[in-house]
Amino acid sequence: MKKMLIGATAAAALAAGTFGAVSANASAPAAAPAAAVKADASNKNLQQTTHLTIDAATRAAQATLDAAEAENQRVTVAVVDRNGNTVVTLRGDGAGPQSYESAERKAFTAVSWNAPTSVLAGRLAQAPNLKDIPGTLFLGGGVPVTAKGAPIAGIGVAGAPSGDLDEKFARAGAEALDN
Repeated sequence: MKKMLIGATAAAALAAGTFGAVSANASAPAAAPAAAVKADASNKNLQQTTHLTIDAATRAAQATLDAAEAENQRVTVAVVDRNGNTVVTLRGDGAGPQSYESAERKAFTAVSWNAPTSVLAGRLAQAPNLKDIPGTLFLGGGVPVTAKGAPIAGIGVAGAPSGDLDEKFARAGAEALDN
């Protein structure tokens, strides 16, 4: 009986911490980064977080890749969750070998700071040691995906001739989540 109760409690806790897809907006400013993480009122030892579903992450990645292919660009796109873990990576036909890791690192950087990587690249002049943080890449091409002003995912693109193009395609993926 005790094992069954523990198992049921663990399952309930897991279910309470998981949310479905939410409306996301990569261009919204981070008003309150804690908005996507809130305490569970029934148990102060738990918190609930908002995450994209695998379906939403895949839709965003495909929309990103489609936007790049429409402009004849060969890119890789990565979507990471709030914790920076890769959820989906799509490597477009002909994308360079360096683009895979670069896309993941741009997505990680965007979600970590809840800002486009092009904006963050500008901050290197004031804080050049930012580039030393493991897993980050301060080049244009990464955008955060937000819910209620807080980052819940990041989309990173690499392989186009410029970071501006990479970021344009990443924004197309984030915008696909609004539709």
